[in-house]
Amino acid sequence: MLSWAITFLIIAIIAAVLGFGGIAGTAAGIAKILFVIFLILFIASFFFGRRGRP
Repeated sequence: MLSWAITFLIIAIIAAVLGFGGIAGTAAGIAKILFVIFLILFIASFFFGRRGRP
């Protein structure tokens, strides 16, 4: 999940440098959403993964 977020962030940066504002904005938005999903899943797995061990 994090690798997809980084990929979209790189696409957004390259598109912004080349002047494609719409594509850059869309890719940056997707990267933000994927990063938030990654954080939520990471925190959930951190807390629920520790519950099963003594």
